[in-house]
Amino acid sequence: TMRFLLLRRLLPRLLPVALALALPACAETQFLIHTAKKLNPGRDGGVYKVGEPYQVNGVWYHPVEDYTYDETGIASWYGSYFHGKATANGETYDMNEVTAAHKTLPMPSLARVTNLENGRSLIVKVNDRGPFVAGRIIDLSRRSAQLLGTEGKGTARVRVQILANESREIADRMRAQGAVAN
Repeated sequence: TMRFLLLRRLLPRLLPVALALALPACAETQFLIHTAKKLNPGRDGGVYKVGEPYQVNGVWYHPVEDYTYDETGIASWYGSYFHGKATANGETYDMNEVTAAHKTLPMPSLARVTNLENGRSLIVKVNDRGPFVAGRIIDLSRRSAQLLGTEGKGTARVRVQILANESREIADRMRAQGAVAN
C-alpha cells in the first residue's frame, strides 16, 4: 500500500510529462490552449511589442512582424541568472515556464521549436530578446530546454517556426486591450 500511496501522489505530476512526450501533437494543442489563456496583460504585466531596431555588441537587430518566419539554427537556453527579472516585453521571466527569447520576432508570439537532433517539438511563447551570441537563433527557458532535451548539452540544432494565426490573434487581442508598448 505504501507503493500505491506514492504512485497516487506522483501520478498527477508525471502524467502530463508522459503525455507531452508520447503525444506531441496533442501536447502542443493543449499547450497552445493553456498559453492563450495565460496571455492576460493585466495579470502578467506584459505588453505587445515589436520594437525599434537596436544594437547589442556592435550588431544591429531589426524586429518585425514576420508571420512567415521559419529558420534552422542553434538554440541555447538561459536560466537562474535572469529568473524573476523583467523580459523585453515587461513580463517576469520564469525559467520554469515554456518560453523563449528571439532577436526579432514580435512579443509575445508563439513558435514551434523542433530539436532536429532528437525529433522533439514544443510550442513556446516568445517574450524576450536574445540570444546575443553569434550563430544562435533562439534562447529557450530552462523548462523549454528540458522538454526539448537540450538542457544537459546546452545547445542543439533546431528549427523555429512562428505560428502565424495564433500569433496574429495574440497581437490583435493585446492591441484591443491597449496592452501595447509605445
